[in-house]
Amino acid sequence: MTTLKEGDKAPKFQAIDQNGKEWKLGDFKGKKLILFFYPADNTPGCTNAACSLSDAYKDLKKKGFEMMGVSPDSAKKHQNFIKKYNFPFNLIVDAEHELMDQFGVWGPKKFMGREYDGVHRTTFIIDEKGKLERVFTKVVTKTHAEQILESYN
Repeated sequence: MTTLKEGDKAPKFQAIDQNGKEWKLGDFKGKKLILFFYPADNTPGCTNAACSLSDAYKDLKKKGFEMMGVSPDSAKKHQNFIKKYNFPFNLIVDAEHELMDQFGVWGPKKFMGREYDGVHRTTFIIDEKGKLERVFTKVVTKTHAEQILESYN
């Protein structure tokens, strides 16, 4: 769904996490950022992907990655999701889909014959200079961290 591709400049964003802290793309200058967009907290696929990234967090940090998730869920839902699975990363609240629109991951979807607007599960790796280094539009939820790490081998 997204029209962004590897080599493009990442959209400059400003967003709020589960605790009300503001984050900007510039906060990650000099670091690699895994920015993963997902439909909803506590759903099977989203939980699998987030847990995969959480389980590999130390390995990803050793390779220089920072990490943030983005969904349209509320701060309270994010706080509960983080607490339930002990995630070591922040989750961005994007109820108005502003960040999702910037990255082109909000739009028409089909599920069980029903059409609706929603989040297209996508992960962007933003390099130290703010460029898109990797774009994963076909996220393998159970092994997403491996999918990312293997792309750097």
